[in-house]
Amino acid sequence: MSVRRLSREQPASFAFSEATQADIQFWLGKFPPNRRQSAVIPILWRVQKQEGWVSEPALRATAELLGMAYIRVLEVATFYTMFNLEPVGRTLIQVCGTTPCVLRGAGEVMDVCRSKIGPKNHMSPDGLFTWQEVECLGACVNAPMAQINDYYFEDLTAASMAQIIDDFAAGRDPQPGPYVDRANSAPVGGPVTLTDPSLFDGSRARKVELPNRVQPEPAA
Repeated sequence: MSVRRLSREQPASFAFSEATQADIQFWLGKFPPNRRQSAVIPILWRVQKQEGWVSEPALRATAELLGMAYIRVLEVATFYTMFNLEPVGRTLIQVCGTTPCVLRGAGEVMDVCRSKIGPKNHMSPDGLFTWQEVECLGACVNAPMAQINDYYFEDLTAASMAQIIDDFAAGRDPQPGPYVDRANSAPVGGPVTLTDPSLFDGSRARKVELPNRVQPEPAA
């Protein structure tokens, strides 16, 4: 794994918002009092939802909250690539760079991000975008795809990614999901197998006798 370091520029302080504190209590309630350190990942994730990234003061606040050594929290934040270690743009684009997506054109999608936004892993000068190359996001059948903020955008092309970026830049919210003629992960153009309604409506149901079923004793 590549070395991940904290940003050189850090805020002077960090404070949990009221909403974050409420979520923290929810997560702490899932663990025994002597195992509260087990909540470090969901709490860091909630911190990131609040700030967009996890800063050094946020790591120290989390360590103090959980009674952990700071280095232990730092180890978690730097190990898991889901945690952003420097500020990110308002729109975070995570392009899958694993084999199925690459074979389907993820490289061209990344080229568009690079040309319209700038280098990966760094916020654009206007603060609107950050794009990253990430490992498999589990939507291989809809390759190539990207997670943008909290939603999946699938079956992408260079042209569709360019339009998506333009829409976000203009303050519009483009539609997530597949960008071809398919529903979710169904085949392009619609399903071609298991289309007979009788397979699912119960009309083919029949009584089945189990071969080894113990027969009840006849009544006396």
